[in-house]
Amino acid sequence: MLDTDTFRKVFGSFPTPVAIVTALGSDGEPAGFTCNAFSAVSAAPPLLLLCAGKGSRTLSAILSSGAFAMNFVAHRGRDTALAFAGKAQRKFDGVPWRGGLAGVPVLIEDAVAYAGCMLVKTVEAGDHLLLIGRIEESETFAGAAALYQRGEFGRWEPDRRLAVQH
Repeated sequence: MLDTDTFRKVFGSFPTPVAIVTALGSDGEPAGFTCNAFSAVSAAPPLLLLCAGKGSRTLSAILSSGAFAMNFVAHRGRDTALAFAGKAQRKFDGVPWRGGLAGVPVLIEDAVAYAGCMLVKTVEAGDHLLLIGRIEESETFAGAAALYQRGEFGRWEPDRRLAVQH
């Protein structure tokens, strides 16, 4: 069986997009964590999937409220993504946000896009839960997307030379 360190090395070998998942706790306090395990699922209806550790404070906020946002991190938001990857209690201090769907925080300066979701299904998977959300609202913002590989951030730069010519 694959050990945890090798697992992390293998999956850290290729660049992944980065998102900050946000929710509101039952106390009305915002919660969030950095995530790179997510995917589009369906366009009709619009669904996405994310993986959340079972011990996550944000997961309990999502499960109690039934709502969350995927804030797809802009390259300019990489410091915020690092802060949300930690265990700090006050992650939102100094981070501009506004309330989106059901009041869930939308990170207006650190994202290239966001999707406000209602939770429709959970599936147990090892030490994580797979969450499927129905996208109820979304918005895009300017900027290059952040990518993460082997412990470092990069930015998405399309190779325009490969564009199909008509």
